[in-house]
Parts: sequence; structure tokens; C-alpha cells
Amino acid sequence: MIRISGVNIPDEKRIVISLTYIYGIGDSTSKKILENLGIDENIRTKDISDKDAQRIREIIEKKYVVEGELRHKVKMEIKRLEDIGCYRGLRHKKKMPVRGQRTKTNSRTVRGNKRVTMGSGRVAITKT
Repeated sequence: MIRISGVNIPDEKRIVISLTYIYGIGDSTSKKILENLGIDENIRTKDISDKDAQRIREIIEKKYVVEGELRHKVKMEIKRLEDIGCYRGLRHKKKMPVRGQRTKTNSRTVRGNKRVTMGSGRVAITKT
């Protein structure tokens, strides 16, 4: 099992998919990395040589902000928005949708899973 940036990537999946298990690397980024290194993206992770794994590890550590660093960076950006008191920051503080989504019907996670219609959300009573 290959370990990159503190993440064990799965052996049985294609390498292009396995790299997306690293926070901060998506589908297009993983394709770009493999293309630059000249590694076939259809090869399984378990079939990658140690030399290729080391090359992938080096490129990710040098060129990309991933995992803990990226999570910290995102958290600090959100904290900055909250501190300056802008609209997006206020929405983050209230734990509400930030990017203009409607909240009357689709925001179940924010409003709690309360259902207003009769019978929905109720636990069935068992008769003994």
C-alpha cells in the first residue's frame, strides 16, 4: 500500500482514482500528475513500481498544497471572512448555505430534519 501525504491510497483501484483519495487532489489534477510523469492512468496502484511511487510522492509534495496544509488554509480563509463580518462570513457563522442556495425547502441540515407534513418523521408506535 502506497502512502502519500499521510494517506494510504487503495491498492485495487486505478492509480488515477486512487490519487483522488488525497484531500486537495481531484480527477483532473491526478490526470495531470500522471501525464507529466508518463505513467499510464489505467494501471492499478498495486502494480506501480517503488520508483514511480516515489516520483508521484515528490511531485505532490513539491507542487501541490494537500491534506493538513490545505485544510488549515481553508479554515483560516473562513475565519478571516467571519472576522471581517462580510455576508459570507455571517452565513458561515450561522452554519447556513453560503453560495446563494435557497433555504426554504432544501436546507434540511441547517434547519434540522424537521418535517411538517403529517406522518413524516414520526416513529411508528409498536403495539404490544
